[in-house]
Order: sequence, then C-alpha cells, then structure tokens
Amino acid sequence: MKAYEIQEFGVENLALVQRAEPRPEAGEVLVKFHAFSVNYRDLMMVKGFYNPRLKMPLVPFSDGAGEVVAIGEAVTKWKIGDRVSPIFMQGWTDGAIDVKKARTALGGDVDGVLREFGAFDESALVRIPDQLSFEEAATLPCAALTAYHALFESGRLHPSDTVLLQGTGGVSIFALQLASVYGARTIITSSSNEKLARAKALGADELINYKEREDWDRAVLELTEKRGVDHVIEVGGAGTLQKSLNAVKMGGHIAVIGALASKGEFNPTSVLMKSVRLQGVFVGSRQMFEQMNLLLCQHSHLKPIIDKTFGFGEVKDALNYLESGAHFGKIVVKF
Repeated sequence: MKAYEIQEFGVENLALVQRAEPRPEAGEVLVKFHAFSVNYRDLMMVKGFYNPRLKMPLVPFSDGAGEVVAIGEAVTKWKIGDRVSPIFMQGWTDGAIDVKKARTALGGDVDGVLREFGAFDESALVRIPDQLSFEEAATLPCAALTAYHALFESGRLHPSDTVLLQGTGGVSIFALQLASVYGARTIITSSSNEKLARAKALGADELINYKEREDWDRAVLELTEKRGVDHVIEVGGAGTLQKSLNAVKMGGHIAVIGALASKGEFNPTSVLMKSVRLQGVFVGSRQMFEQMNLLLCQHSHLKPIIDKTFGFGEVKDALNYLESGAHFGKIVVKF
C-alpha cells in the first residue's frame, strides 16, 4: 500500500513509500482511507519542531476518514462498509486525560493515518455523520473536536455568552460555527478583511482586523462595554495570551489550544487578579467525539469549511500551503 513516512525532518524530505497492507487482528478492523486533513501539529511534526526525538520512520497525520473493508475476530461494533474516523488518541475513549492515554496519539507516538490502509482497535473509531463526505469528515478528529471540547466541555458554553476567536484557522472556524449555532455572540480576529468578511457570512457578530487595531484587546473591551468576553479560544500562545487576559471578563475562561505566536510576555498576575480560568485543551476523547457528532447530526446544515483540497501526491504542497497561512478553515488531502 502507499504511505508517507517521516524518515528525516523537513517537508521536502517527507517520503512516499510502499508498505505491506496491514491485516486486522482480533478486535481490530481494517480501514481504507479516502481523505485526510492537515493540522498545524502535523507540520510541526514533519519539520521536527514538535518532537525532535521522534522515533522514525513514522507515518504522519492524525486526521483521516474512510470505510471498514475487513474485520478481525470478535469485532462486534463495526461491519464492512461502515464509514469511520480513527480518534486522535487511540487510548482515550472516555474519562479524563492522563499520560498513558496521551501517548497513544496518531501521527506522533504511533503511526498516523497518511496511508492507504490502517488497522485499528474497534474501540478507537467513531462513525461519520451521514450528511458529511469523507473529505468533510476528515476535518473532525483534531480541529473540530478541540473546538467542541473548548466550548462545551471546558467552557460549559451558555447561549448568552460571548466568545473571542483568534484567527481563521481550523479550530477557530469550527468554534465560530459551533458557538453561532448554539446562539452565543462571537468576536473574531484576523489580519485579512477578506477573511473577516467570510467569517461574517458564517455567523460572526463582530470583526476585528488586528493589523488595523494592534490593540485588539482594547477593541474587544469596547465591543463588550468594558466587561470582557466570557471565553477566549487562544491559539496564539505566548504571543497573544497577555492580550487575551486583558480581553476576558473577570472570572472568565481561556481555552489554551495553540502556540502559533511564540514571542511575547506573559504576566500571571492578571490570572490571579481577574480570577481567570486558563485551561489547556488537548483534543478530546472518543466520548466527546461521539457527542460532537450527535450535535452535527442535529444541525445537519453545519458543514466543515474546506479551503483547498490536494491529491495524495501533493501532500508537501498541502503542508506548504498550511505554513503560508493563506487558508481559511481546513486543508484536505484526498486519496
């Protein structure tokens, strides 16, 4: 079967290889992949920034969607033809995260999905919502679930809440869609007025161009009558966290998801003085994934936003496009 391997770091070194097709053991199913999506973590993994001591060769990427084509002995949950996605952490089915579960992440600790076939434990898959294509479903396991976890599990979102969304990447756009369909007020930032207009069409209530308003935290306070927002979807990290603390209300919630902006200063005093809850969000469990899919089925008009689709032979182009920051929403690779 065709597969990609990280044999040495660098996008240009990502190797397209032939591997033996796996066979499902007892309790496993064999999945034929039809589509994959690209996350910033995948780029960092391929370039060697995420884990410089990565064990190679490794198949990258955590997010894929396909169909069951074979089942091992004692499998009861799936049948041939079922449309499925593997979960991000193969060992995190429910409950709280722990070190053991965290070490089962696809495309990092174990081989990922960027291949023609994969064998997975029957407990480590979820059913794809019927209204979604394989390409759309491939965007869900990391970015969509992270947004869901941040808003509904960590944030306990209420329809009367206001949510600040940073940028227009995969997590932020999913969070915009989910918060909007739930009735929450949304404020979104971007350096592109064109992207802000697209976010407006998706339901964003307030728009801030952070190139035009470098003091975007002050702009948020102006929009909220100095109260601040209830939730921040924090994807910048050190470079944006201080302004997020300025923009959140007293007693508010900041879901720390990414580290796209590494340079910056952070004063923890404001966390104390404003009683802010900073919560790291590391994707989510299978149980959360299934709950999110139920929500998507209830709102069948809500579809993942796919910016651009690449062929399987164009994975390097897809990674370079992600790094350019030109995308709005998700980038997909189709087998």
